[in-house]
Formats: sequence, C-alpha cells, structure tokens
Amino acid sequence: MNTVLLLIILVPIIEIYLFIKIGSQIGAFTTISLIFITAIIGVFYARYEGLNTLKSGMSQLYKNQMPLFELMSGAALAIAALLLITPGFATDILGFLLIFPLTRKIIFKSFANTRKKEVHNKEDLIEGEYEDKDNENDQKL
Repeated sequence: MNTVLLLIILVPIIEIYLFIKIGSQIGAFTTISLIFITAIIGVFYARYEGLNTLKSGMSQLYKNQMPLFELMSGAALAIAALLLITPGFATDILGFLLIFPLTRKIIFKSFANTRKKEVHNKEDLIEGEYEDKDNENDQKL
C-alpha cells in the first residue's frame, strides 16, 4: 500500500481518537481552544524560526558557502507550519518537533545516518569498466 495513502487514512483516525480522549478529559471547549492556541503559537514561532533560518542562510551565502542546512530547515519549517495549522494534537506534536532547532537537528541527523547506510551498502555496488564507442566513431570520420 502506498505510504501517502496510508498516511491520509491513518492521520485523521489518530486525530479523531485523540480528540475524543482529550475532549472527554478536559472538555470540548477547552479542547477546541487548545487547538486554536497551538496553531497560533506554532505559526508565530515558525515565522520567527523561519526568519532566523533566512538570516543564517544569507550569512552562509555571503561567506560563499552553500546553505544546505538552512535550505532543509526552511523546508522543515514550512512543513511544521502546515502541520500546526492542521487541527489535531498528533500533527501539533510533529509540527513543534520540527520547529525547535534542537529536535530538527536530531531529526536531520537520524535521516542522514539512515541515508548513508542505504547509499554505502556494498551489496548494491556494481563495479565495471566502460568504453565510449561514440568518440571512436567520430574520430574515424
């Protein structure tokens, strides 16, 4: 089953479950208020972190360095803002994890380590030699 389709099905189910559980504990009005408050705080903090990331990226460009971390952080902050705007507690938790710089670095490092293991797998490596036949034909003409 496609991962995106699975997420489209599972995320609303998890959010509805959390709405019911948390709403029964703290009340419906408080639950709705909490969702709006987390969305507002999250979007403002995402904006703040986004501006910091933009400043850091500009300083990297002034030093003639590629701002790779800043580009990834900017994309992560955009996803985090989207998750925080989406009503729900699970999406808010994921959004806040992506917004805070410390957890964002931890998430990036875990993905980078996973990716390095996939890329450097010796079983997938095929060694060989090649010869460019097109250049030999051009030289004969």
